[in-house]
Amino acid sequence: MQNVQQKAEQIKLVIFDVDGVLTDGTLFLGDDGQEYKAFNAKDGHGMVMLRNSGVIIGIITARTSNVVTKRMAGLGITHVYQGQKNKVAAFEQLLKDCNLMEQQVAFVGDDVVDLAVMGRVGLAVAVGDACAIVKQYADWVTPNNGGRGAARDLCEFIMMAQGTWEKALAPFLPK
Repeated sequence: MQNVQQKAEQIKLVIFDVDGVLTDGTLFLGDDGQEYKAFNAKDGHGMVMLRNSGVIIGIITARTSNVVTKRMAGLGITHVYQGQKNKVAAFEQLLKDCNLMEQQVAFVGDDVVDLAVMGRVGLAVAVGDACAIVKQYADWVTPNNGGRGAARDLCEFIMMAQGTWEKALAPFLPK
């Protein structure tokens, strides 16, 4: 059986859940029905660096939110599937759209609604504060919690496994 680093070497697409993965899971709802979410800037920058290294980024979330639309557009992420009560159907569409096989995909989840997709991918990832059952089904658990650096953990891990981390980091190092 492959180890986690070998699985990460093969990844061409990383799919993130949103609530509990790219956020800490807290939902702020205003009296007017407006929804607010807090995203981690370091997670976002990690996703941009990973995308720039050649890995496709996708989003599959059960909820629908204008905040997610705006955040993903700001990060240049175009594969965004919101309102997906059946995450497997969205996963299969994303595989088809990107012309990839399951083992070339990583999925990051935090709750039981993510298990069906996690069971299909090459690299199943749980955030540090995921439900115990989700951690049980994960190939790797991030050191940080959802919305608190977990996405960045995975992005860096994949770039290191694929040998693209130093190139991604180079523009930011002092000359």
